[in-house]
Amino acid sequence: MRRTKIVATIGPACDAPGVLRDVISAGVDVARLNASHGTLDDLVRRLAAVRFEAAAAGRIVGVLLDLPGPKLRVGDMADGVVLEEGAAFVLGVGECMGDESRACVTYSGLAADVEPGDRIVLDDGAIELVVEGTGGDDVVTRVVRGGALSSHKGVNVPGVCLALDGVTERDLELLNWGLDAGVDLVAQSFVRSAADVNRLRAAMGDRTVPIIAKIEKHEALVELDAIIAAADAVMVARGDLAVETSPEAVPPAQRHIVAACRDAGKPVIVATQMLESMVSSPRPTRAEASDVATAVFEGADAVMLSEETAIGAFPAQAVATMDRVCRSAEDSGEPDIDAHPGAGAASPVAAAAVDLARDTGSIAIVTTTQSGATARAVARLRPPQPIVGLASVEAVARALALVWGVVPALGEAPTTIEQATTEALEIVRALALARAGERIVLTAGTASGVAGSSDLVRVLTV
Repeated sequence: MRRTKIVATIGPACDAPGVLRDVISAGVDVARLNASHGTLDDLVRRLAAVRFEAAAAGRIVGVLLDLPGPKLRVGDMADGVVLEEGAAFVLGVGECMGDESRACVTYSGLAADVEPGDRIVLDDGAIELVVEGTGGDDVVTRVVRGGALSSHKGVNVPGVCLALDGVTERDLELLNWGLDAGVDLVAQSFVRSAADVNRLRAAMGDRTVPIIAKIEKHEALVELDAIIAAADAVMVARGDLAVETSPEAVPPAQRHIVAACRDAGKPVIVATQMLESMVSSPRPTRAEASDVATAVFEGADAVMLSEETAIGAFPAQAVATMDRVCRSAEDSGEPDIDAHPGAGAASPVAAAAVDLARDTGSIAIVTTTQSGATARAVARLRPPQPIVGLASVEAVARALALVWGVVPALGEAPTTIEQATTEALEIVRALALARAGERIVLTAGTASGVAGSSDLVRVLTV
């Protein structure tokens, strides 16, 4: 079985009849709804479609709502605008129809945050400006690298800490919808500090779901350890991260972030442009296949498809290709947990389960779980056996779909160890993970129904 999970963005390409069914059948573990694009009606419709197709396929698929965050963008632009190298260009505020000399941006404080000499890049770095001065709310720039500029393209100011609110009103509106609708995970964009994560969590009230902090700002690299501690999971969002830093800075940053998450026992997703050529081609490049494999070798919990499945011509093929590349990389050898010293501080129950599974030749590890914590703790140690996360709450099972090596499953909350034993044996038979006479390891809690109470490890024979 594949242990690295696949996150796929569900967009217009999946709306045609039968496409989403094929995408889920190809191996998607978590469906991402990108709230930066489309309408609320689109989100409602796609969430319902994912739930329907996952149920029809008999699979547990998590749903991730990706909030827009404080993304700085240009406003409306006239058709055919091209910025010429060396030309003057003004960034103002308010509403205007942009042209070759001026555009309006969505952040009124830009002029107060920048200084002469600062770089401003547009459209994911395709266009580069240098600040020459400010006047009122206007930022006067010179075009260093020109190009075509259309409406609502992104604006980044590398190396400058903008005074943007980390959680926008739009984020809160979408969060409330998502929690009411029952999404399983929430991704927070443009996180700069642990305070951003804590504010989003506070906004959830008692309707908490796991928060995935997206690392895509230069400030986040400085505050990485605190962000990992505050979040439930992390995404290496390499697109904006490359614009905020530099393309050559991203590979070492990715490796560092994945290792830090492994040490902390937090799931980590590697995202952006993993199979980008498959937006228009049925086959990836060799470099893209190597990129996916590198994330697997580094020990990432999940790899993500964005445009490939959202707007691409071959969404199901992209998922199937990522599935094959992950399996091939996993078959070539296990991630080296000795390279992650934090793994030594894992949960004693998880460590005992992994050790017992190894020493007894067990085929699988089954964790009965109220919150998913024990399953994540076992997954942190990257055992060779499948990890069954046997949850009594469907939302917990779906959130575990993101975690490396975990097969999420639903069962009754056991009230006795005997009931937990019976359920564990039944689920490994139902999932065809073990045959008669083979051994499995079970973790369970003697305090029935209490999250985080796993205190028992038992070897069972099927």
